Amino acid sequence: MNADGRKSQDPDRGADRADAMRAEAETAETGNSDAENTASFDPDAQVMRATPLARYVALIQADLRRRWPYLLAQSRVWLGRSAFWLASLAVGLAAVGFALLTDKAAHLFIELTRRYPWAPFLISPLAGAGLLWVTRRWFQGAEGSGIPQVIAELRRPYAVVNVWRPLVSLRIAFGKVLIGVAAVGAGFSFGREGPTVQVGACLMAAAERFLPATLRIQRHHLLVAGGAAGIAAAFNTPLAGIAFALEELFRNVESRMSGVLIAAIALAGMLAKSLLGDHAYYGHVYLADGGLLLAVLVCAVVSGVAGGLFARMLVLGGAGWRGPFARLRAEHPYVFAALIGLFIATLGWVCGGLTWGSGYTETRAILGGHSDIPWFFGLAKFVATVSAYLSGLPGGIFAPSLAIGAGLGQNISALFSGTLIGAVLPSALIVLCMVGFLSAATRAPITAFIIVMEMVEGYPIVFELMAAALIASTVSRFISPPLYLSLANQMIDRQRQA
Repeated sequence: MNADGRKSQDPDRGADRADAMRAEAETAETGNSDAENTASFDPDAQVMRATPLARYVALIQADLRRRWPYLLAQSRVWLGRSAFWLASLAVGLAAVGFALLTDKAAHLFIELTRRYPWAPFLISPLAGAGLLWVTRRWFQGAEGSGIPQVIAELRRPYAVVNVWRPLVSLRIAFGKVLIGVAAVGAGFSFGREGPTVQVGACLMAAAERFLPATLRIQRHHLLVAGGAAGIAAAFNTPLAGIAFALEELFRNVESRMSGVLIAAIALAGMLAKSLLGDHAYYGHVYLADGGLLLAVLVCAVVSGVAGGLFARMLVLGGAGWRGPFARLRAEHPYVFAALIGLFIATLGWVCGGLTWGSGYTETRAILGGHSDIPWFFGLAKFVATVSAYLSGLPGGIFAPSLAIGAGLGQNISALFSGTLIGAVLPSALIVLCMVGFLSAATRAPITAFIIVMEMVEGYPIVFELMAAALIASTVSRFISPPLYLSLANQMIDRQRQA
């Protein structure tokens, strides 16, 4: 301590203090520099200092980065929907192409037989054996109508998944069209509507791989949608496609209520018509006079019995058929198919070509009142269609069934001429039998009356068509089990035994 009482300062301590002050100053300068550098790299600061256009672009980029996961998920959903819509359009195009090719093949066959009367006896047997060989060799699963295959896929049990031979694929769709057209072009009594159901289901099922899980569309949904779209496109009857999906493909509790539903609507509607008069809201053209209710009963019972026998023969032909011809088909299927072709050629030659093909031309002629269609057309078409189906070739029965029904209606009109039933216009009797036979054969009354109603614009007698479909289906119930469901169950049993 100095004499004046003040402490003396330590020189080392002062030096340390000076060094600390210099370090603080350097740290402050460094911090300011880092802050300036950070501000220079701040995106928001850059946006604020940028031009308005660059600022707008930067904001959009930032918004896209934030919304990218949502946009990606939405794009996948829309891609899936686009795939579904494209598949639906493909079903329509396939149905149109199938129809054009089938009509062309049938026309060529008829022209060929007119020029060379011996041609059917050569073409039909060779086509029967050859097409069956092609079907079994490359297109297994394409046999028959096509509707039982779709039902079997919908009802496929999990126990046989590992050994299940696919009944729906693009390969089968191609074979169905190819062989179906060739069979009609060889004179076989087939239609294209049932096969179009399987083709539609195949095309829609192929779109499954492109559908995201977020759409929650399962495979059986696609099969039903494709089958319904096939019916709608084949007949040009959209309402029938919806009815077919609900009644034939789903076959749930609601579909089993179809009889109750039709009975309630038909009875209430016919009662109202009898009390208030046969008139529409804005008026319509009358198709029938008195005796229509009695005509409904007669047409429905006759067509119901015939349709039931038709269905029973096809069911027995799939399984349970006994006798020498059944053994021949089992042991020598190609020989049997050739003999069926020879029989179809002979039957068509005897009937003047009326039994060849789907029967569309003959049905239209009958509805138009042409008297050159002989009385035995319905019976001959019945035999030709059953025989063609037993061959095992791909082909449908919808159009032939309508042709058989039209032939029955023509017979009833001629048989009851001059009676109370004869007061009904022949066209109404023919339409009633078409509905009745199709309903009895398929056991799908709602689909049957909607198809025929849309095809012939039979709205003025819609209640009568519903009643005929219900009665015929009920009569058929006592004769045969459901056709398509029985055939589908036979396919499932064969898959289990494989």
